[in-house]
Amino acid sequence: MSILPFDDRDGVIWYDGALVPWREANLHVLTHGLHYASCVFEGERVYNGKVFKLTEHSERLAASARILGFDLPYSVAEIDAATNETVKAMGFTDAYVRPVAWRGSEMMGVAAQDSRIHVAIAVWQWPSYFSPEAKMAGIKLTWAPWRRPAPDTAPTASKAAGLYMICTLSKHEAEAKGYQDALMLDYRGYLAEATGANLFLVMDGKIHTPKPDCFLDGITRRTVIDLARKRGIEVIERHIQPDELANTQEVFLTGTAAEVTPVGQIGDHSFTPGPVCEALVKDYDALVRG
Repeated sequence: MSILPFDDRDGVIWYDGALVPWREANLHVLTHGLHYASCVFEGERVYNGKVFKLTEHSERLAASARILGFDLPYSVAEIDAATNETVKAMGFTDAYVRPVAWRGSEMMGVAAQDSRIHVAIAVWQWPSYFSPEAKMAGIKLTWAPWRRPAPDTAPTASKAAGLYMICTLSKHEAEAKGYQDALMLDYRGYLAEATGANLFLVMDGKIHTPKPDCFLDGITRRTVIDLARKRGIEVIERHIQPDELANTQEVFLTGTAAEVTPVGQIGDHSFTPGPVCEALVKDYDALVRG
């Protein structure tokens, strides 16, 4: 992680239709998105100058906004073009991209139907979520104190900012205890995901992954499932009980930031990153840089 503050950098940010100086990409303190979490976002990566699965991310940004009750003022094609414009302007070959959309400051209160919808896209250099050494040794996870909510209690199909509050709380607590991340259960007590990445278990040569019915079906998740099946590895999506970790040989996480990250420990359970993890790390890297 960079120690440079994110509000004091050189460069530009695409903001409501135009590139503006990085330090001038500001918003009012009474912005609805800040107070009531009427905000959605994406996380994307640039490899060799190209955003991986850009249109899928732009489509999901628009879908997330609709779930939260607003439409983006730009089409998916326009968001794609703006993203490419920003990546080119920043000049990074490998980078992270953060599109974000939110309700503005025209109205203050729970109801804010007439607020302006803003969209911004920022690009910066951000290495993999975990260091290469930590990744291949297998990162350490503890159990999160919070659970993923039920789909009838929160808009779980949206990549909405408010859904990440419990992720921040869980990850802060994990890091304070010496772990790199936390594993969350869902509202029923099944295995769900880490605070920002999807979960996969390897049992007797088969891959098992939690059914994403109350958390995001990640774009990286779907990509890695395809890569595994191309190798002839069976992938089973189902509800998984925590005690099944005792019969698991390998564990890994997937996400735009995490990419493919092996796990060495979850609570009292230990795992050794093996041939499945190694193969999918290599396959994913070859795909995104191909």
